[in-house]
This record gives sequence, structure tokens and C-alpha cells, in this order.
Amino acid sequence: MAQAVNGMEGMSDHIARILEAAPSPAFVIDLGALRGNLALLDGVRRASGAKILLALKAFSAWRLFPLMRPFLDGVCASSIWEARLGHEHFGGEVHAFAAALNEADAGALAEVASHLSCNSIGQLERFRPLWEGAPLSVGLRVNPEHSEGATPIYDPCAPGSRLGIPLAEFPRELPRGVEGLHMHTLCEQLFEPLARTAAVFEEKFGKHLAKCRWLNLGGGHHITREGYDIAALVELVKHFRQEYGVEVYLEPGEAVVLKTGVLVATVLDVVRNGMDIAILNVSASCHMPDVLEMPYRPEIAGGFAPGERDYTYRLAGPSCLAGDVIGDWSFEKPLKVGDRLAFLDMAHYTTVKTTMFNGIRHPALCAFEPENNEVTVLREFTYADFRDRMC
Repeated sequence: MAQAVNGMEGMSDHIARILEAAPSPAFVIDLGALRGNLALLDGVRRASGAKILLALKAFSAWRLFPLMRPFLDGVCASSIWEARLGHEHFGGEVHAFAAALNEADAGALAEVASHLSCNSIGQLERFRPLWEGAPLSVGLRVNPEHSEGATPIYDPCAPGSRLGIPLAEFPRELPRGVEGLHMHTLCEQLFEPLARTAAVFEEKFGKHLAKCRWLNLGGGHHITREGYDIAALVELVKHFRQEYGVEVYLEPGEAVVLKTGVLVATVLDVVRNGMDIAILNVSASCHMPDVLEMPYRPEIAGGFAPGERDYTYRLAGPSCLAGDVIGDWSFEKPLKVGDRLAFLDMAHYTTVKTTMFNGIRHPALCAFEPENNEVTVLREFTYADFRDRMC
């Protein structure tokens, strides 16, 4: 059945088709856009010799792993559950890091991971009996103490950070058995912050690379974003590979699925309190928490800055959280109950951070295939999914 879509004439055919055919609420992944990102990343792999891993913390829709697998070398995981998911459904290399592990999780990781980066010398030595007897390449995460991020909550190099070993706490010589170094300092950034960070890292820790087999440059690289200097990235990777003889890894998550996701929402009601407020069936708190944490204002197909068009609304979620506000937009036509909206770039981090707070219906997970213009529902969530999270 045709759905009411506000401002359809200003949207791409793909977005219009998604809004028409997908359930609501729903996260919809554009497989054509995903294939484009993967092809670009594969080109970086081939040109530089780097190995590229999918950061599961950013995107873990395992039903799509078969499409992604030929273009990537494996996954990186932040927990035993992520590592198991990568081992069981993606294949290839499984790199693991956590700020701290207990003995049970460390033992389990030794069985499914190919690489483990320890966050401290204490963790390295505590679990030495576990990893020394396993086919596991072990490294140390370092903190170059060079901040490039503008938002402290996402800055691993912020003062007092618990992530990575600073130079003052790093041993004079690499501990026995350590085969790699790992750093992660970026968040959705272009090449230049990486270049500056890499220079600081090399000055502080470069002397240890001659004794390493690999170097992991972490994530946060927006390689598939317009304006990224791919040629410079290729040269940087080549520099480390040729200068130190190490395998170089990149761990993008958002770059893999950048600009591939749409969150389909429906207007439930329009109320007025000093301004027009449209209450949707999607929630900032439940479905796009980075809107509140970062904070940021997502794009909407056919939506404009407040006051730019004739009809301005505050868009808000249905939860009981008073601050469940997504933001303010203007539209060319007034919003009415039943209208559908498309929030853009809703694949990375958004899909993995959802909650079922308030028992609000969880968005379906869907895929859009532009070759045949079809939307496929991969999973819909039910009351039982909400009920069974508790006991």
C-alpha cells in the first residue's frame, strides 16, 4: 500500500522507494551504496598492501557479512561476544581489544581470536599462560597522547584516558612474546589527523616496530567520505610496511557503511507548545542515541534547516524521556499524521546502539537492492524480543 511521504518530489528514487516499501520504523541498508564503499576499500587494500578489518562495534548485521567478506580481511572486536560473531559468521582474521578482561573472557578469546591487543602490561602478564599456549598474536595498545577529536567522550587520548599505554608507562623493551602495536585515536576523520597522529606515534614508539610483526592503526578513518586523501593514506601505509617490515591493519567501521543506511520513521502526532512538534515512532534515546551523546543533527531527505522552508517542526520521539528530541527541521509542506520521513546515514553505530527502553517497538532491519528496486525485511522484532531481555 502506498505510504504518505512528505516532499517526495525532492528525494532520490532510491529513498522514495525505500519510504514506500519498507515497514516503519525500519533501518534499511542500501546494498548498492554498501558495494560501492567495499570496492573503494578493496582498492586501498590492493594499492597499499594494508589489511582492512570491519569494526563490529560500528556495524554487526551478520546477515550481510557474505556480501562484505570478499572485500575485507576480517573483523575487529571489543568483546568476546563480538569476537564470537566474527569468528562464526565472518571468518578471516579476528582482532580483539578490550579495556580490561576477566579470566573467562580472556580464555574464550584465545580460542576464537587471531590477534589480541592488551590494554596494559598487567593484563598482558596476567593472561600470559592463556595466550602463550594459543595460536594467538599478541600486541599492546599504546596511547600517543595526541588528541585530534573535538568531542571528549570520543577522544581516546583525552587527559586521564584509560585506553592505551602512555609512553611514561611503556617498558624500555617490548615484553617477551609481543608481536604488534595498536593505536586508535580518531573518530570519523579525514586523512590529515591520521598523518599528524602517525608522526607522533612514530616519534614515541617507532623504535619498537623493528621487533614487531604488525601495526594496527585503529579505526575512525573516514576513507569512503568525499575529500579523503586516499593516495596519501596509501603512501603512509607503504611507509610503515617498508620502513619497519610490519603488516599494517586499518579498522574502519563507519567507513564501511557510510551513507548506506536509512531510518524510516512515521509521524504519530503533531502538537504545539510555542512551536509545532511532530512526535515520531522513532526515538533519539532508543534508536539514535548519538544524537544526544555527541550531540549531532542527522540529515533528513527533504528536510532543511529551521526557517529555511515554510514549515518548521521539532521532531521528537515517543518515549517518556523529556529530552527525547531529535532536532528541528523545516519542510516544504506541512507534516501530518502518517507522513513518512527518511533519516540518512543511519547504519554505522546507530544500528548497534539501539535499546528497547520503554518497550518502544524496535525498528525492523531491512536491505534495499537497487538492481531490482526491492526492499527485503531481514528481521522484525516482537514483544518476545523485549520480554526475553529480562527474566
